[in-house]
Amino acid sequence: MIPAQSVANAASMEIGETAQLEAVVYGQVQGVYFRLHTRHKALGLGLVGYVENRPDGSVHVLAQGEEDDLRSLLAWLQHGPDLARVTAVDVTWSRTGRGYARFEVHE
Repeated sequence: MIPAQSVANAASMEIGETAQLEAVVYGQVQGVYFRLHTRHKALGLGLVGYVENRPDGSVHVLAQGEEDDLRSLLAWLQHGPDLARVTAVDVTWSRTGRGYARFEVHE
């Protein structure tokens, strides 16, 4: 787990290669429209994947796209929407796994 203000380094990727970011966001992140705002941010960056609440009160994000766009999403996840209070973000970078057609909010 990394502090909310830190950004993890991506694994070595080739230029133009699609990357995958998986993040678990901790803090006051449920009941504050975190998933809806995350979807809006991801769509604006041209990313695909999903966001979902977890039973432990955290939010899980899996996003695929260009590394720079994923880094922008990660920077946003460090604080989230105005009502959220992010305390930490656990981040995993990888090459793209399963391809998604769009960015969805899972229940």
